[in-house]
Amino acid sequence: MPEFLRASLEVLVGIGLLYLGGELFVQGSVALAVIFGIPQLVIGLTVVSLGTSAPELFVSLSSISQGSDALAVSNAVGSNIFNVLVVLGCSALIMPLQVESRLVRRDVPLLIAISAAVWGMASTGQLTWQAGIALLLALVINSIWEIRTAQEEPTRSGSAEPAVKEDAGAGGWFLALLKLVAGIGVLTIGSQVLVGGATTAAAYLGVSEAVIGLTIVAAGTSTPELITSMVAALRGKTDLAIGNAIGSCLLNLMLVLGGGSLTAAGSGLSVSPELINEDLPVMLLTSLACLPIFWTKGTISRLEGGLLLGLYILYVTDNVLPRTTLSSWSDEFRLVLLCLVLPVVMILIITQSVLYWRSRKQSRGSSSEA
Repeated sequence: MPEFLRASLEVLVGIGLLYLGGELFVQGSVALAVIFGIPQLVIGLTVVSLGTSAPELFVSLSSISQGSDALAVSNAVGSNIFNVLVVLGCSALIMPLQVESRLVRRDVPLLIAISAAVWGMASTGQLTWQAGIALLLALVINSIWEIRTAQEEPTRSGSAEPAVKEDAGAGGWFLALLKLVAGIGVLTIGSQVLVGGATTAAAYLGVSEAVIGLTIVAAGTSTPELITSMVAALRGKTDLAIGNAIGSCLLNLMLVLGGGSLTAAGSGLSVSPELINEDLPVMLLTSLACLPIFWTKGTISRLEGGLLLGLYILYVTDNVLPRTTLSSWSDEFRLVLLCLVLPVVMILIITQSVLYWRSRKQSRGSSSEA
């Protein structure tokens, strides 16, 4: 079997195993939590959310154990870009996403702040173990904050969290523990297969592991989020579709990169200059783009969803084009992105922000007059 074909099959098999392992992990974890009497709100906010980010976590840890720091970091960064541009974009195309939950409105500014912090910490070329501790501590504080916020406004925040079946623990603790252990085992095997296939594919194509991590691996590990959000959109649970994507982005930064930085040997995770100068800024810009989109009448429209998908296609093209036979056009393509696409996007963001704040000011003025 040709080497590239074998590597491609390993990537596909690895993605399939990660999805299966993630499902088993979530089912087992939720069942154990129900058996031990943990409130459903806490399970939805923590256990289920952690389960959907399990593929990214296991892939990053497996990459670190095999000495592929670039793949570990690019997987988390690429997954965040994919979650915002593709998961939200596809969900909005299915049904315009209503943004009503206070949790989502609060999580977007937090995502922007954490994204900027990660970029700043990585700018030295290393995500140190101290940075890992800081990110994990932020995860704990945010989880406590989310639970307290949801308890204060259960009617507004409940729709943003995945529902937990009351009979989730009906099979008993043994079956729940069996699913949990099996899920961890399948996730471990799937991550190793995926990392091995991705590394081989990168070497065969002559591209960096970071490029593979930002595109193929990131899309593969974000499959659970994509499916969950699209199904939620089809069922009309648009807050859940948004909350799933934004929550996963936060976990990728705080849990995946935080845990990876803490477990990496030596001085921490190595971050390539390409990621620092190009992809981390793109990740921050996609996070910034969320805020005004969420402001516009509290809805992510189909037009905005299509715009998000279009931006992802341009992003992937910019990463892949220099490695193809059309590489001579890569400089011109990037020039168009910088001089045309980026200014247009920034103008749209600023315009939407100004219109939002103007409408808020007018509504406050009219209410005070009344």
